Formats: sequence, structure tokens, C-alpha cells
Amino acid sequence: MTRKILYLEPIGGIAGDMFLAAAIDLGLTADEITSALSSLKLPGWRFAVSKAVRHAISGTRLDVKLEQQSSAERSLSDIRALIDRASGMPPRARQRAQRIFQLIGEAEAKIHAIPLEEVHFHELGAIDSIVDVCGAAIVLELLGDPEVYASPPPLGSGTGRSAHGPMPVPSPAALEILRDAPVRFEGVGELTTPTGAALLKALCNVAPPPEFVVERVGYGLGTRDLPDRPNVLRLSLGRASRDAAAAIYCVEANLDDCSPQLIGALMEELLELGALDAYVVPATMKKGRPGHLLGALVSAGRRDAIIDALLTGSTTLGARCYAVDRVELDRRFEEVDTRYGRVRIKVALRNGAVINAQPEFEDCRLLARQHHVPVKEVLAEALACYRRAKRDPA
Repeated sequence: MTRKILYLEPIGGIAGDMFLAAAIDLGLTADEITSALSSLKLPGWRFAVSKAVRHAISGTRLDVKLEQQSSAERSLSDIRALIDRASGMPPRARQRAQRIFQLIGEAEAKIHAIPLEEVHFHELGAIDSIVDVCGAAIVLELLGDPEVYASPPPLGSGTGRSAHGPMPVPSPAALEILRDAPVRFEGVGELTTPTGAALLKALCNVAPPPEFVVERVGYGLGTRDLPDRPNVLRLSLGRASRDAAAAIYCVEANLDDCSPQLIGALMEELLELGALDAYVVPATMKKGRPGHLLGALVSAGRRDAIIDALLTGSTTLGARCYAVDRVELDRRFEEVDTRYGRVRIKVALRNGAVINAQPEFEDCRLLARQHHVPVKEVLAEALACYRRAKRDPA
């Protein structure tokens, strides 16, 4: 099945309303998002959707309109219960919404040095913020549960206002949420809100996407016109350009305290488990210690099994895994009769033309033992017979 890819580019930052606006600009409708959120039973709200332009880029602007403003606070447990009761939201969407609010709650608890259960949301407990968060979780369901990637967000600078008074920008909550994620300290004013930061952390891999074919693009607009950049969040939706099942991965680990006997046995195990190839390369480790690089090429379906074997069968504390491109030649087997016996020849082709031919080593080794001659003589004889047959076909 072809993978769907969704790529977020927070060019002018990211907020919950910008994400929903970009999703609508991408092709979803406000009505289908509203319908999916109806089971939250939040009183007196609606989407106001409009078109606008930021720095000559046309996109969608979205506001959550309330019938009356409320200053009511909500605790994290209140919001959790609200989401749990929303039976009209798919289970996966409810889990994602819970994760987003959990990240925000943990950040607020750390910043204010209070237990998590004592966190009360002001701005983030408002109806519009709950709609933004749960709406974002719904959007991924409506888009077919794509893999989500994002470029590092700009955080902005300066100061802003909150229920606690003046706050630095980026806000302490946004910065705490994005700890350990790539970010950019640039721009003026608040560009990435705590809700936007939590969406990135909970829903996205903040990294370049795999190669994919872009099919739809949407622009969600922020409220301000920024002097140095378009205040837009861009979403690109498409399909992976290669089948995940056909992907090839390289799994590697550096070893400087592992017995060579273990490494040899582990190489055999990796091949038995379905690795396409396995290798060991001498390496000089930190502090000049001699070591080895143990690696394997694996298909997507065998990747986890190979990683498990590498972690349990060696002394490493971790392993690297990354996708690789592989040019694979077509191949076929032919047989030749030599004075020692019959040998299979592996023939490699590119665009239908033969570019390489090699005798099967195990065939040659078996015949060498039977005739008490060096393996290299059988190899040479088999290759000569193959070339002669091609030059002078019968």
C-alpha cells in the first residue's frame, strides 16, 4: 500500500488555527471537521473561514467564533474527561489529542513548579484551544493517517501577554515542549504558540520527509502581516515515491568491547534471519581503541528482527538504521560443463546486456575437494568454459 506523506513547513510559525486553516486550504471542509468534533459537546462555537493574502500568497484564514466569552479554567483532568467522552472522535484521534494536552500540561507543571494534577489552563483551556487541538487530531484521520514530517519552526522573539502577565517570546511553555526538537531562534513576535509546539511534538517527526510526490498543497494564514516573512503554515500532502515494502535499510553498530568470535557468530545469525548482506569493517574508536563496524543491509520486513538480533547478540547499546538506495542488477543462472564437473554461473544483466559473470563459489569448492585441486583452478576453469561457450556457441 502506498504511504501517504504530510509535510508541514511553518514558514511564519505554527498555531492551532493555522494548522486547521491549512488543512481546509488543502481540501478538507470546515463542516466535516465540525461534525467530527460535535461529540465534544462544547457549547456555542463555530468556524469562520475566509480567504486572505500574506506577502502575495493566497491562503485560508480560520477563526473559532464563540457565542460568549468565558474565563473558566479547566484542569488537565477536565480536558482528558471531555476528550474521553467524545465518542464521535475516532480512538486514534482521541489518543493524539490526549497526547497533545499531556505535553502542554507537563510543560506548564515544570515551568510553574507544581504537580501535573494541579495544572489549570487559562488560554489553553478555552473552547477555541480545545477545538484547535482536537480538530488537528481529526484532520489526520480525515487525510487518511499520513506519515507527518515538519521543518524546524521559527520561535520568534520579544515579549508577549498571558494570563500570568508579560512573558518572554518564545513562551516558556512552547520552548519546553520543543526541547530536544530542532528549532530556529528567529523572527519577531510570537511565531510558534504552545499549541503549535505541541502539535509539532506530538504529531510530527521534525525532520526532512522521505522522497514523495506532492499531490495537494494548502496554506494556513496567521493573523498578522510579518515584516520579514509570509505568516503562513504550508502543508504538502502526497504519496511516497517508493513502496515502503521495497525499501532497503542499512543497520549498523560500532563495537569496541565485543569479542570477534561473537561478531562472527552474529554475522551468520543476521544472514540466517534474512539480511541481504552483512559486513564487518575495522574501525578506530574514541581514545584510539580498536573496534569494528558491524552492519547489515535488510528489507523493510526484516528490519526490526535484524535490529533485535544486533542489540541482543552484541555488546552495543544502540544501533543506527537508515534507508539506502540500491541499484540491483537483474540476474540469472547458467550452467557450464568443466573437466571437474558442472558449475553454475551467476550472470548479471543491466538493461538486458550481460555485464558480469561469476562461477558459484560453493559449486567450485565442492568440485575442488572431490578432485583434490585448489578452488582457484576450478573457478578459472569454469569462467573460461563460460567465455568459450559465449564466443563459440554450439
